[in-house]
Amino acid sequence: MIDRENIFIIFPYFCLLFIGLIMVASSSIYVSEDIYGTPFHFASRQVIFFIIGILLTIIALSIPSNLLLTLDWIILLGSFVLLIALFIPGVGTEVNGSLRWIRIGPINVQPSEVSKLALVIYISGYCVRRLSEINTSLGFFRPLFVLAVFGLLILSQPDLGSTLVIGSLVIAILFFAGISFLQFTLLLSLMGSLAAIAIYLEPYRYLRFISFTEPFEHFYGPGWQLSNALLGIGRGEWFGIGLGNSLQKNLYLPEPHTDFIFAVIVEEFGLIGGLVIILLFAVLIFGIIKTSIKALELGKLFQGFLVFGAGILIAIQVVFNIGVNLGILPTKGLTLPFISYGGTSLILFMFLMGIVLRINFENKHIK
Repeated sequence: MIDRENIFIIFPYFCLLFIGLIMVASSSIYVSEDIYGTPFHFASRQVIFFIIGILLTIIALSIPSNLLLTLDWIILLGSFVLLIALFIPGVGTEVNGSLRWIRIGPINVQPSEVSKLALVIYISGYCVRRLSEINTSLGFFRPLFVLAVFGLLILSQPDLGSTLVIGSLVIAILFFAGISFLQFTLLLSLMGSLAAIAIYLEPYRYLRFISFTEPFEHFYGPGWQLSNALLGIGRGEWFGIGLGNSLQKNLYLPEPHTDFIFAVIVEEFGLIGGLVIILLFAVLIFGIIKTSIKALELGKLFQGFLVFGAGILIAIQVVFNIGVNLGILPTKGLTLPFISYGGTSLILFMFLMGIVLRINFENKHIK
């Protein structure tokens, strides 16, 4: 399966996974010591998540992609059930005021992450089945109803960041499948308006939104996270201060191993290290989009839409996460794919990459 075309996917993918394991270990030392009394609690769990991800990748590689088209509504229904289960007393686990996790043994499952994968598969299948109707009113609004239901459930957790991600993801796939530019523009305008309303109606969101423009004026309030992230990025300069030497991860920067791991990377490896991460993601997304276009050229519409959705999902989360770390976007709790700590995120992104590699294989060997 490894040839010159696959290198654009496999090389950056494994580089990002390796960097993720190293940086979770580095960035979580002080937080882990403070909470659990051992410096490698998060690192050891991330290794376990990685092993599970490898197993699911192997499973994804063995599943014919057409089977996902057959099961897309079942996968969507399963994701919907998980989102509903969050609100059943005793099932959902609340952390920091957010009801986002379901504890299954030692693992916390995050249904909003599962819904991203489910929506990529379902919307891709819908676009194939309803391709001739997608520009009609009924064909256009059906997937938006599904998006609205999932969006409201995720927003109720509350999780505005994931809501914006799934909204952007569905709109991108629909546009790629052929909705008009006018419909695309209307959807973007509607999503922007709803996001603005959601921010305005919640005081904590509003404070977080206005503080990101001048975080140091709100240093000990809503600007605390971004201020410390920017201090770390500034300390990194060109080449960083060395692996393990970050000061901001020493209980100054909240969530240094998850939402703000990019700031720790830049502090320890400098601007050059940050640019390498961005370049690896750019090459990976380029390789994924090439696979999508190849599938479409072979007449495999579902596979083409699905791989495109995978690439767009990765791209959206990278833009959101790095944008937040750099102060370009308001603070939102979104992971950096393959790098941030988090079992559900890592495992599902690895499973999604297994699907991409399977379709890449089918493009070459199954006509």
